[in-house]
Amino acid sequence: MQITSESAYVLHARAWRETSLVVEVLCADHGRVGLVARGVSTPKRHPLRAALQPLQCIRLEAVQRGELATLRSAEAIDTAPRLSGEGALAGFYLNELTLRLSPRMDPLPTLHAAYARTRDLLGEPPRSLAWALRCYERDLLEAIGFGFDWHVDGDGVAIDPAARYRLDAEHGPRRLLHDRGSSDRSDAATGAALLGLAGDHPPADEDLLSLRRPMRVLLAHHLGGRGLKSWEMAAQLRRLQPATNG
Repeated sequence: MQITSESAYVLHARAWRETSLVVEVLCADHGRVGLVARGVSTPKRHPLRAALQPLQCIRLEAVQRGELATLRSAEAIDTAPRLSGEGALAGFYLNELTLRLSPRMDPLPTLHAAYARTRDLLGEPPRSLAWALRCYERDLLEAIGFGFDWHVDGDGVAIDPAARYRLDAEHGPRRLLHDRGSSDRSDAATGAALLGLAGDHPPADEDLLSLRRPMRVLLAHHLGGRGLKSWEMAAQLRRLQPATNG
């Protein structure tokens, strides 16, 4: 199969043999594709290697004959965002999550569009960035067939903005009926936050913060027993922050 003049985002690249790379990309028409880029460490092919950096948008030509396609050519369409700090970690998370959950060779145009929107927001301030990531998590789950109707709970009852809900991967949002304290609430999102996701309206700060842990529990279910390296890195960063600020 020929892949011709296709727009794609680079998710990951790793060394393969002496001069080549195995590259994972998210294509507009073919979904996630694994590519072998041969000989990119030679001086003549340095421009190609430079185009195969994570978060880069490229136009590629490839031939698919097995599990991995052979990359014929690739050129950068734009300039990948230059990120540092939380933005760089968010970019790593965006790529890692997409790589782990999106199936190979399954066209997902809505996911490609959601990735493009989110990549463009990676340099935003922390609050806007957090909202962009929650929306991407929602859109990714929807694209791979595990999304929710965020207007209602798993029993079809309208979401109450004043209530709290756990996110059950098999059932949908479950209303928290008995508040057992802060530890119980930390694993439950506010109804206002869920309605924010339903309508693409950023919720208040406290509601937005309530989404992070429940969404992680939901994603962890679909990831299986192995979590994300970006989650570990974020936890390490949070542990270091008090010492740095103090």
